[in-house]
Amino acid sequence: MAINKSAALGTEPIGKLLIAQAVPASIGILVMSLNMVVDTIFVGQWIGPMAIAAITVVVPLTFLIASIGMAIGVGGASIISRALGKDDQDKAQRTFGNMIVMSLGLAVFFVVVGLVFKEEGLALFGANGDIYSPAEIYYVIVMYGIPFLALCMTGNPVVRAEGKPKFAMVALILPAIGNIFFDYLFINVLDMGMAGAAWATSISYFICFLFIYWFFISKYSELKIKLRCFKLEHAIVREITELGGVTLARQGMVSILSIVLNHTLFAYGGETSVTIYGIISRMLMFALFPVMGISQGFLPIAGYNYGAEKLARVRESINISIKYGTGLALLIFAVIMIFPEQITFIFTKDETVIRETPNALRWVFLVTPLIAVQMIGAGYFQAIGKAIPALLLTLTKQGFFLIPLVLILPTYFGIFGVWVSFPIADVLATLVTGWYLNREVKRTLR
Repeated sequence: MAINKSAALGTEPIGKLLIAQAVPASIGILVMSLNMVVDTIFVGQWIGPMAIAAITVVVPLTFLIASIGMAIGVGGASIISRALGKDDQDKAQRTFGNMIVMSLGLAVFFVVVGLVFKEEGLALFGANGDIYSPAEIYYVIVMYGIPFLALCMTGNPVVRAEGKPKFAMVALILPAIGNIFFDYLFINVLDMGMAGAAWATSISYFICFLFIYWFFISKYSELKIKLRCFKLEHAIVREITELGGVTLARQGMVSILSIVLNHTLFAYGGETSVTIYGIISRMLMFALFPVMGISQGFLPIAGYNYGAEKLARVRESINISIKYGTGLALLIFAVIMIFPEQITFIFTKDETVIRETPNALRWVFLVTPLIAVQMIGAGYFQAIGKAIPALLLTLTKQGFFLIPLVLILPTYFGIFGVWVSFPIADVLATLVTGWYLNREVKRTLR
């Protein structure tokens, strides 16, 4: 018999709930981010700076495909949260079955397309000069694991929607530990180079898949893998697509940003600038893990209580999440501003990269304390099923501000124009998101 904890999302104090949801999510994101950081350290120290540049090019391309699973997971989890809030177990179960079919089918299709058009994809994402050869090796092997990653990204938000954040945390921790172990074995011990790094990554995806699969066939899950629910239903598929399209658009915009950044950085600073951004991009995910955890913990709480029509609790969850997220972001900001040189030295021994990265790192993280408003604001609309506002707010930073700034400012300021684009985009996106969220709260949650 499943252990039902989803009802607690509508009864327990918001602060307690948020901590219970956010801490496991934060730990999971921390370990996953640490895994990416360690992966970058290993290839940078044991293979060389071109390996960091190669991974910087490949990861956005492979994650664009895997993000199909993430989009289906987040979109479907929003439906499941609200269905559980309304005590509609049947809809939650049917939604889950549809999610599995959609994720696996689409991921396999796009992996095949990605392998057929390998050269075109790598060139598009910035595999220029000496970066291409290691990028090709890494890309082909990692693609074999992408269907498993897509299913993991589909299942993890559902685990959180059931009110089981600790299991969702373990699903992130296990593959991270596995990847670090196999990185060491394949790269340092067996001297397999980029191929070793790629196989370690693919194996880690499979480890995550095995744990997610076990969870949904165990007594701990309220939802089960049932063949009768694999029949696609138009209404459910449409709602998943509308809400998941927000996440897919976000990742798609991140991928477009990566294309623009990689080509701009290569044009103005060569392979070294691409390597510098590779370090910064890892730090963006690693350092911000507590704020991301707050955002992930917020989603099922807001979705469940909105479905249960407990609007005061929804409003309280927004306020507390922004307060906690901003406090954590301030701590992150202080660490980055004080220790950029020490952070850079961890990744590489290349003197040019060590000399140029700290200043870039400070500029990119300059307005970090503002990001909680962006994350919670966009997440709120996704949690309650309002796809269009969620989509627009999700695209605000990268799409409406950062990409145009990266295209324009370097023509006047060179590489500095790239780095200063990040804080400007953050300020503008926070102003837009804050205004829109405040207006919506006054209209619908009072």
